[in-house]
This record gives sequence, C-alpha cells and structure tokens, in this order.
Amino acid sequence: MKTRVERTGVLGICLVGLLCAGLLLALPAGVCAKAKLVPIEGMSYQVGASLGDNLKALAGKKVSVTLDSGNTLTGIVKEVGDHLVHLEKLDGKEYYDALIRIERIDALEARFRELQR
Repeated sequence: MKTRVERTGVLGICLVGLLCAGLLLALPAGVCAKAKLVPIEGMSYQVGASLGDNLKALAGKKVSVTLDSGNTLTGIVKEVGDHLVHLEKLDGKEYYDALIRIERIDALEARFRELQR
C-alpha cells in the first residue's frame, strides 16, 4: 500500500507532465499566429505571355522546371534566349548548370509567397 507522500508525488509528476504538454501544444499556435504569408515583390506569372517571356521575368530567381520527360530541375534563371534557358546552381548539383530547350518544358514553378514573422 502506497503512503500519502508517494501518492502526492505521483500526482505532482502527472500535473507537471500535463502542464508541460499544454505548453508544448500552445507554443506553436502562438508562434504561427504572429507569422503570416506575404507575397514576394515582383513575382507573378503572365498567363497571356509565352513560357519564354515568363522565364525572362523570373531572371535571377530560383525556379523548378518540369521537362516533358518527367524530370524536374531546380536552379536560378541566369539567361533566357529565343529557344533555350540557362539554369545555374542546380539543386543537388551546385557546381552544375543546365541549358534547356524551352519547348521541352511542361511546367514552371516559382516561389511567390514567404512566411513573415
């Protein structure tokens, strides 16, 4: 049979555990409430323009291009010509660049919003 002191100690440990769990659950909610998504200035797609024109508007920005083969390359748009786009500093291959035929691109992705705290 447990003594009153042992039962009080177990109860105290349970209360401290519940208090810590409550703090852990409440903390992220408070942090997220202060953060908000804001648009990145100058980022937009021009749906009436060609893919090449959209790539030109994203020069210097990080983009992901999905090719008609299904492969995806992510890098910084360095230069865009009439038929080719030069991506530099490829993700996972920082010492490599890619020269891609624009007509082989099926999709273009770019980051348009960021979290502001």
